[in-house]
Amino acid sequence: TKGSLQNELRKNTADRSPKGFPIRGVCVKIESVKNNSKTQDQCNVNERNGQLVLALNNEILLPENAPVRLTSVQLEELDYRELYRAYSPKGRKSKVDPRVLFKVMVYGYQCGIYSSRKLEEACRYRVDFMWLLEDEPTPDHATFARFRTGRCAQAAEGLFYQYVRLLEQKGETDHEAVFIDGTKIESRAGRYTFCWRGSVEKQLQAVREKVEKATGLQKLEDLREYLEERKAGISFVTGKGRRKSEEQRGWETLDELRQRWERYEESLQIMGAGRNSYSKTDPDATFMRMKDDHMRNGQLKPGYNVQIAVNSEYITGIDVFSNRTDYGTLVPFLKHVQKRQQTKYEKVTADAGYESLENYLFLEQNGQISFIKPANYEARKTKKFKRQIGRIENMRYDMEEDCFLCAQGRKLSLRHECTQLEGEQPVTTAWYRCEDCKGCPQRNACCKAKDPDAPKEVVLRKTFWEKRAESQANITTEQGIYLRMCRSIQVEGAFALLKTDFGFRRFLTRGRANVRTELFFLSMAFNLKKLWMKRENGRLKTHLSEIQIA
Repeated sequence: TKGSLQNELRKNTADRSPKGFPIRGVCVKIESVKNNSKTQDQCNVNERNGQLVLALNNEILLPENAPVRLTSVQLEELDYRELYRAYSPKGRKSKVDPRVLFKVMVYGYQCGIYSSRKLEEACRYRVDFMWLLEDEPTPDHATFARFRTGRCAQAAEGLFYQYVRLLEQKGETDHEAVFIDGTKIESRAGRYTFCWRGSVEKQLQAVREKVEKATGLQKLEDLREYLEERKAGISFVTGKGRRKSEEQRGWETLDELRQRWERYEESLQIMGAGRNSYSKTDPDATFMRMKDDHMRNGQLKPGYNVQIAVNSEYITGIDVFSNRTDYGTLVPFLKHVQKRQQTKYEKVTADAGYESLENYLFLEQNGQISFIKPANYEARKTKKFKRQIGRIENMRYDMEEDCFLCAQGRKLSLRHECTQLEGEQPVTTAWYRCEDCKGCPQRNACCKAKDPDAPKEVVLRKTFWEKRAESQANITTEQGIYLRMCRSIQVEGAFALLKTDFGFRRFLTRGRANVRTELFFLSMAFNLKKLWMKRENGRLKTHLSEIQIA
């Protein structure tokens, strides 16, 4: 009762001033008020600045349709055995249950909170995070940081694809059409810690020439053996000046060249065959041209090429690559998604950045329909492109004689043709040459050969042109137009939400493994928020966007 509460306040004199007044800002817990002895506490009565305050239970404060409730329910359906296996049964027990910590991390990404210190702050002061902790102790920032880059890195991918399969079981996704796109996200590496292939190869060649001039050796292994043999007969001294013998100085010069040779070889090994640069503070990051140019001078910054697959507005596949372009990522990305999902999509829709013969052949061999936009699809509509009479696209093809007709009506006949295997698919290349270009009034606009007597010649990859024609026929159908419009809404809209609404524009960790873990957290948070929004708007189990095609 009110009287008993006042008596408790009078008895509590520990936090009172000498005159008996409560100290300003002190909050003293009095007792818990219950509706029933067997029910949960509904509120706590506290003293704050001399006033009685009722602190309600978090369960009452959270609305029934709060996103955190849906997040908790959805994540409870996952199997966390792989995550628990990352923890050793021996030793000290984890302060917070890994399952609860995973849910808090995902919800933090859903709220746009990525910093480990801000996650700790949210768990201490935000009601939704307190409710999600399930009365577990508040984890500190180091716990979040270790969890994200340590044990959870082994299980994050499996949990993400578990949730993707769960969405399919609920009828939220299907395997009819997938929309693929990529974007470049900056790494946490230093922006001026670059290492370029051209510079490394130039310096390596100079070192090799110096070694060969001094010793006649051309291999690094031979140089190591040569230095070991010479080292045995030299009496080494330390310091500078005249104390060192000529033999020691010569040996140290060669040893310095050996060390540089090893560093350059290591740099080339880090870059591999497909990269021209890397960052010294994040060797997995490649210097790329970003849309966000803080210097406004086209400066290259270290980053990753992030590829996502979107189906029914949900991210159903995600991976990170070091490629600066997109066309080399499609085949490994689709293979990885198919392996994780144990099935494949029927139709693959992508923009012009993914067009290549390898991608066309892979989709055909894999039994998937290509809706890839040709790289010259938009350019062919312009007047500038149509005025380029030397391009083979602007020449008329005679199927009976297997030749092309130029703007002056002269024939470019087939001169040579060969077929080679690329992987398991035969690829045909043909060479066409004009019968005679002498006296042609448009030769300078048509032929780029420096020799004035050289005839016009074109090289045509027939297999590539056939696959491009098939893909262009697919995208120009009513279904193809509809899928391309859905692609621009769903997959490009997903990147817009991740970068703008979620505010994710730069990774917090270094290394490809840690970056992938961040992306799995981000994608799962995106899917949970998308599910909540579709439920609130009454759009559950809708797969393609509602578009009216004029």
